[in-house]
Parts: sequence; C-alpha cells; structure tokens
Amino acid sequence: MLLQFGNVPTLVVSSADAAQEIMKTHDVVFANRPKIRMFKKLLYNFEDVAMAPYGEYWRQMKSILVLHLLSNKKVQSFRAVREEELSLLIEKIRQSCSSSAVNLSEAFAEFTKDIICRVALGRKYGEGEGESGRNFKELLGELMELLGVINVGDYIPWLAWVSRVNGLDAKAEKVAKQLDDFLGVIEEHINGQKKGDDNDNLENEDQKDFVDVLLWVQKENVIGFPIERVSIKAIIQDVFTAGTDTTYSVLEWAMTELLRHPKTMRNMQNEVREITRNKKDIREVDLDEMHYLTAVIKETLRLHPILPLLTPRESCRDAKIQGYDIAVGTQVFINVWAIGRDPRLWDNPEEFHPERFLTSSIDFKGHNFQFIPFGAGRRGDPDPLHSNMKWRVSS
Repeated sequence: MLLQFGNVPTLVVSSADAAQEIMKTHDVVFANRPKIRMFKKLLYNFEDVAMAPYGEYWRQMKSILVLHLLSNKKVQSFRAVREEELSLLIEKIRQSCSSSAVNLSEAFAEFTKDIICRVALGRKYGEGEGESGRNFKELLGELMELLGVINVGDYIPWLAWVSRVNGLDAKAEKVAKQLDDFLGVIEEHINGQKKGDDNDNLENEDQKDFVDVLLWVQKENVIGFPIERVSIKAIIQDVFTAGTDTTYSVLEWAMTELLRHPKTMRNMQNEVREITRNKKDIREVDLDEMHYLTAVIKETLRLHPILPLLTPRESCRDAKIQGYDIAVGTQVFINVWAIGRDPRLWDNPEEFHPERFLTSSIDFKGHNFQFIPFGAGRRGDPDPLHSNMKWRVSS
C-alpha cells in the first residue's frame, strides 16, 4: 500500500513475499534509514547503530556491537547476572503472593532494567540509589514514547514550527539532556570510580561491562576506525532502548496469553517441572531442553510483535517491487503484525497455539519471512541474529 504523507511517499508492506523482496532481494536498496527529526534529537544525531545512515560508519558500529558486545562468548559471560536477577524476581513474586496481588508489569520492567544496567554499566540503578535511579524507568518510558511520536515536520517541512509551539521539541530536548546526564556513567568508568575498573586491557574480558569494552575498543583502535565518545553513548543507549521495554513487553504478553489459556499454562508448568526435577533454581542450561517454552515465546512474538511496524527504511534508488515502481526516497514500513496473522500463512492465525511451532523449523532469525519480529537483512536486529540475547533474557 502506497501512501503519500506530505512530501514523503510511504510504502506499507503487509505480505511475506513483499517483505522478502524488500529485506532480501533488494536489501541494499532499502538498507538506509529516514532522517526523522525526533530520532536525530534523541539518538545523538544518528550516531547509534539502529538509525545511522547505511554506510561505512554504520558497518563499523555494527561490527563493534556484534563482535565485542553481543558475541556468544560475551553473552554467556553474563549468565550469572541473568540467573541471579531471575532468582531475585522469583523470590519477590513469591513474597508478594503471600500477602497481595502481584504487579507483573512492574516486576518484569525492574527485572529487565536491572539486567541491562549490570551488563551495560556494571551496576544497578534502582530505588534508593539517587535521583538517576528513581527516574530511570520513567525516563526510558518517555524516550520510547517520543520515539513513536509523529513529527509533522518530517512530512511537511514548512509545518516544522508546530513542534516548537506544542512543546514537542522542548520535551525531546529535555529527555535528551536527561539521558546524556545519565550516560555520564561513562565518565565514571574513565575516571576509575567504578571499583576494580581497569580499562587498559581486557585480560578479564568476561568481567567487563559494555562500557569497559567500548572504551577499550576506542583506546586500542582495534577496528582501525576512530570512535568518538558520543558514539559510545549512542551504542549504550541503543542497548537500553532495545533491551528493556521490548523485552518486558514480550514477557507481559507471554504471561497474559498463558493466563488466558489454562491448558497451555499446564503444559508449560509440566515441562518446567519435568526438566528441573524439583531443583530450587532454573538454570539457563535447562532452557535448551524446554521446547514448549520456545514454542510459547515464538507464538507470543507472532501474535504480539515487539514493533507492529518495524523501524522504517528508506530507498536509496528507484526499485521495482512485485511489479510496482518504487521511487528513490520512499519510506518503507514492514507490517509484521499483519504478516504474523496472515491466514494464507498460518492456520487459525488469531488463536494462541504454541503447538504450531513444535513441528516447525520456522525461527525468528530473519530467514523465514512469515515470521520476522526482529526484522531481517542488513538492518535486522543483531540480538537474535548473532547472540540470542533477547531470547535468553525473555526466557
């Protein structure tokens, strides 16, 4: 479906075949990102990985993310962090159940935030740890809200003044300033304020958080490409935006569907009990045997994708998609919500039925275009494609 949003032709892709043409056949043509004003304000002028223009800078930044932060070895080095936070979450739920109802939304949000903070920054930023800790969840919420706002100036440039009048620009500048202040923790690492910090080498790489690793990459120039301080902040901000709200929303939907489907809940409980065999704690190694859990997560992502419309792309030259001429500069949205509920691809697509994945090899790594919750191609989400980090945390 082609829409004309002001000066910008906008293509909405709602079929697996068309999505494959965009993200595989013509991947290079559609590998760019539109220069959305709100993203520019909040993501360090496109210095991050998610919204950086397609080119050498983006390739270098993504290589750092994939090779040094999201490699399987690096992800596994934080297994103890994830297991410890999971134990704390379960204990918190257990204590709450004895006296009152449990707000799982808040519990999941705190859980994912604590994991990401420890992995990326080396410590938690929770209640009682100062103003930055108290406002952290609220700040991330405001960031995600602003990233989803439509700025009329992006489509009708002569109306850009509207965002100044209605306060949108001022709010974005305030949130950007607060985020930058929070990421001042990078200076804390540089100044050696973090206990046991040693950025001169990575002999104990498994014990280094993401900021440590990025500072080492910057100092040693290991990729032959200079990295500015703002680039480090932008990458860390990507880690937070991609690893917090998105992850706990999947957990919320999974629990919602399990509660709505008691039979599925019982199947899930039986698998966990059989594999753990009365062990006090569940370890990550146990997850490899939980095939029904895998199916539940996949079915949750099919029905409730993290982003119903994937982050927009932009064509860098004219292209022909399914016989239609698509002009250079066209903004493209992939409607994964519609693809995941397409009756031509899925039996009873509106039903929550994890069993459909038990006998299927369909995965979310970007090869099966009927199931692309994390996208595909060059601009696909590197987490599930290279490290399964989201999958581990969600599990």
